[in-house]
Amino acid sequence: MNLRRAEKDDVSLVAQRWSNSQYMGEYQDVMKLSKAKMEKVMLEQTIFFIIEKKDGTKIGHIGGWMYGKICMEIGFALVLGERGKGYGTEAIQMMVNYLFPEKDIVRIQAPTDTENTPCQKALEKAGFTNEGTMRKSHCVRGEYRDMSLYSFLRDEWEILAETTASGKQHY
Repeated sequence: MNLRRAEKDDVSLVAQRWSNSQYMGEYQDVMKLSKAKMEKVMLEQTIFFIIEKKDGTKIGHIGGWMYGKICMEIGFALVLGERGKGYGTEAIQMMVNYLFPEKDIVRIQAPTDTENTPCQKALEKAGFTNEGTMRKSHCVRGEYRDMSLYSFLRDEWEILAETTASGKQHY
């Protein structure tokens, strides 16, 4: 699996996927943005990667954006047929290992619907900690829903990086 920085040529595909309820899943509303807005989001306002299999097949995306001055928030999605195969966990790990060296941040956080067990498992396997529940913090198809907030702190990442450098398993 590979993370590739999004390019202008990726905007149409991501826009198409964001407007597809199967791709977005049951825990998130579809998003319909103009091409100009999509370009701005993907290429200017966020750190946005396309998740690709080794053969170049585009199977999803992962992005990060600043949340305050010391935190980045991340989110990801995979095409339906590639879920449950470990790609989400691997993409999250790669994103963490990219963001901490590149950004002057203390934490990376990822909110997810409290009923989105596959996403929660992927975050936990990637080393994130569940900090708790944010009640009725987002709305999907007119229904207010609870979110679990997960985080990974720089201090935790540095300890894991030292452990990896000494020959022990990272994740």
